[in-house]
Amino acid sequence: MAETDPKRSLLRHTIATLAYRASRALGDAPEGFGAVRARHDTRSAEEILAHMGDLFDWAVSIARGQQVWKTQPPGAWSDDVTRLFGALETFDAFLASDAPMGFSPEAIFQGPIADALTHVGQLATLRRLAGSPVLGENYLDCHRFHYCLRVPGVRMRAGGHRREAPPCRSSITPTPAPSWPTPS
Repeated sequence: MAETDPKRSLLRHTIATLAYRASRALGDAPEGFGAVRARHDTRSAEEILAHMGDLFDWAVSIARGQQVWKTQPPGAWSDDVTRLFGALETFDAFLASDAPMGFSPEAIFQGPIADALTHVGQLATLRRLAGSPVLGENYLDCHRFHYCLRVPGVRMRAGGHRREAPPCRSSITPTPAPSWPTPS
């Protein structure tokens, strides 16, 4: 079974971590955030988000032994968020399966995953530039949160404080997902 492969397990953990951090950067994004750029000659938040969807569509193709790259232009913000998290779910489901990997876990990590980690940081930086910074937290203590892939933004209150999260629907969850704490 795939779960006994420590490299696949680490990729799944990395994808879950990326999904959690992306949900923090994308959740409750202010109106017009998609158009925010650091400079006129850099990608906008919506372009970064669309590119991240491209990366994980590519990751799935690589894992299946192909290298299919397809650039999709940015669409509606909520559609691109759904696309990203759907691609993460599809990639995770492949990693959880017994299907043979077409490329090494190391190659998959150094390609789409490492690139996407950079882009999550860019989105968080753009949130600060947009005047809506992502609240800091101790990510080391987030082990109880990051296994749930979910579409962000639905359960956030003004200022970015979390409410209780919906039940985890992800195949990533090794045990039932606990509720997020209510901020004090």
